[in-house]
Amino acid sequence: MTTDLTHQPAHVQLQALDRREISSRELLDLHLDRIDASHVNAVITRDDEAAQAAAQAADERRARNEHRGTLDGLPLTIKDSFETSGLRTTSGAEDLADHVPARDADAVARLRHQGAVIMGKTNTPAYCQDLHTDNSLFGPTLNPHDPKRTVGGSSGGPAAAVAAHLTPADLGSDLAGSLRLPAHYCGVYGLRPTHGLIPARGHIPRPPGWITSSDMVTPGPLARHPRDLDLLLDALTTPSPAENSPWRVNLPTARRVIGQLRVAVWADDARCPIDRETADALATVEHALASAGADVRRTVGPVGFADSLRLFEQLLHATATAATDDEAGAAELTAARDLHEDDVSPRATFLRHRTQTHRAWLRADEERLQFRGAWHRFFADAEHDVLITPAAPTAAIPAGTRTLMVDGIERSFFDQTGWANLTSHVGLPSLVMPVARNADGLPIGVQLVGPTYSDRQLLALAADLTSLLGGTAGEI
Repeated sequence: MTTDLTHQPAHVQLQALDRREISSRELLDLHLDRIDASHVNAVITRDDEAAQAAAQAADERRARNEHRGTLDGLPLTIKDSFETSGLRTTSGAEDLADHVPARDADAVARLRHQGAVIMGKTNTPAYCQDLHTDNSLFGPTLNPHDPKRTVGGSSGGPAAAVAAHLTPADLGSDLAGSLRLPAHYCGVYGLRPTHGLIPARGHIPRPPGWITSSDMVTPGPLARHPRDLDLLLDALTTPSPAENSPWRVNLPTARRVIGQLRVAVWADDARCPIDRETADALATVEHALASAGADVRRTVGPVGFADSLRLFEQLLHATATAATDDEAGAAELTAARDLHEDDVSPRATFLRHRTQTHRAWLRADEERLQFRGAWHRFFADAEHDVLITPAAPTAAIPAGTRTLMVDGIERSFFDQTGWANLTSHVGLPSLVMPVARNADGLPIGVQLVGPTYSDRQLLALAADLTSLLGGTAGEI
């Protein structure tokens, strides 16, 4: 075997392990060599000795014809926001620089239970709170396609590591598009699964040791092929023994072949415009699907873009207050009381959402459920199998910039995740995949959205689309 195996997707690497063309220890060492030689600064913490011991154990199981799980012997990296037993977990924050957890996050435990070899942690902005991946502990992660461009955030380290072939797959997390935006910018596949399928206990933030997590954060896989996401999804939805769970989820597979699909395309919205190259990429996808026989219709989504974004921001700011200390919380309450009634500035909106009453949050949660109902009717009653939207307004923006330019017009920096956040608060499965490149050679992705628990149907469509488009849109 040669180092070319590191360029193969995860399912091909697993096949090589199963055929005993390479050992887990050899495959691990190939990836560690690539990490050593890399300059993108994606993998920021390692324990080679522990990873080599885990790989050796996988090899010994194979020698005995034992099988631990769907990922047995496959090296993986993990976003540094997930706690890993015995392996430093900082979430990019200086005050956690020396934090070594005694227990895995639940999602990590599930991967280990299925035989994954954890070989390192990948970079994230401090406490996952930026759309660039940079922090004072480890510095910036560079985009493998162009080091002057951002990788996005907060799962920028995972996306860059996958794109640079440092790892076949990674475990990221998504609260406000923070898995899907980096997947788009780095030209890899990223799945935000149906909310609730994968537990978020052990994800920072919240603080270490907390049992609860945000009511919107969702762990999810990143990889270089839809089949890899399917393998990771299977592992991540299988409870580990420590969970003492009597059940597991069997997600439905695709019900229709691509030529029978009813595809809705939400191509543009005045609230979050996209640039010409992104629009062209979306049109290419529409043409490919129509040529394959799918019923493709342009439409608007089931909810108003502005209304959905307003509700998302209200719920986002509310869930972020849980770990605020008493002194800071009191200061925010005082500042909110001092606001003028007619103050509609971003700061005022932020403070009002952060200090909203429980009654206000309950009403917002009711509105969220009404939005979920509208999405359900869009798929069930309007007979759409999938909705395709832009992944983001543009390809990767310059690293470190705090502005977003769309065809020469400045937009809000946070418009980068506007399309992703249509589904963040309603919990629908959403998959970003590369489909084209812009004039600068940067990948452009689209977002596939389906009804609750249609995760595998989205993966099947992504695989079909990859074949239709030639399968090279995101490759370095």
